[in-house]
Amino acid sequence: MTHPHRKNVPANHTHPTPPHPTPAPGPGAGSPVRDAAQALDVLARLDALGAAGSGPALPPPVHIPRPDSSWLRIRENLLESGTTVAYATWTEWLPALLTTPHLSTLLGRDHSRYTATDDPVVRSRFAASRLLIKYTAAAALGIAPRDIDIAYRLRGRPYLRGLDQVEVALTHTGELMAVAISRTGRIGLDAERAGRRLDLDLMRARMCTPAEAAELDTLPAPWRPACVLRLWTLKEAYTKALGQGMRLAFTEFGFGLRAGGLRTPEGAAAAGEEWAFATHPVLGRYLISTARHDAGLDPAGDTSVTTMLDPGLLTAMTAMPPHPHPHPDPGPGPSGPTADI
Repeated sequence: MTHPHRKNVPANHTHPTPPHPTPAPGPGAGSPVRDAAQALDVLARLDALGAAGSGPALPPPVHIPRPDSSWLRIRENLLESGTTVAYATWTEWLPALLTTPHLSTLLGRDHSRYTATDDPVVRSRFAASRLLIKYTAAAALGIAPRDIDIAYRLRGRPYLRGLDQVEVALTHTGELMAVAISRTGRIGLDAERAGRRLDLDLMRARMCTPAEAAELDTLPAPWRPACVLRLWTLKEAYTKALGQGMRLAFTEFGFGLRAGGLRTPEGAAAAGEEWAFATHPVLGRYLISTARHDAGLDPAGDTSVTTMLDPGLLTAMTAMPPHPHPHPDPGPGPSGPTADI
């Protein structure tokens, strides 16, 4: 796909890294709970939550507080739309993590990283997020979690070994962790606290396109932080789906504040009808944004792993004993407010 916002960018050009959202200077007014509720109300008023760009609507994320929760909606979403997203807090999954028999077998290649992580919070969050990947993929594909083998691409993005037809995305911030599975093409996720306080001047200068900045100016001042946060998570999700992360300058492409479609810096609708975008509130205090590419694959076909793989390959893939990951480890925890490894 040709992206209009990238047409004047040399192939070897290195973009300045956009800043992570930073707390606004000075004392903030209001509690985080109130700020989150206000942000969600603002976005609901703008009809932005769940808004899709071109392409089919994306299903809302499904709360899975425990491994023994119902996974039916996860499976149905994948069958109906080719995409499914599960979320939980790592603390909700902690009891299962502590009581799961044969945890080393279930974590597989990730067990060495788990045991090598000293910080108990980082260690538990890491293990819980890997279990969420495995259980979500297993529910979506109709196999056992222990038969899912997580591997990592060069920059730490997880994928399912032997399942090239399936894309996976992971994000977490604070207690929240979310996993997406897609059968239609690339998928990206990003999550943030809805009440996060931002330096709006810095974010506007380093992240917003001219069209986005102009549209922000038309809004009441109290509404702008929530809109900037939504733009931030959508851009993070999109660039992650592209495999670019924050190497693609966020000022080179945009979104409308009242709709999720991709736009040029000047505000015109960008080519890319195969992309769909959505932002959803979860747990009353977080936002999850999703960017999904439709490569023309049929999401309505049988998604069970036995129809996607040769039985011999499945046997070879799942019979392998766990061993340390052969590639350099990107580290036990994220460096910023959100992470995807």
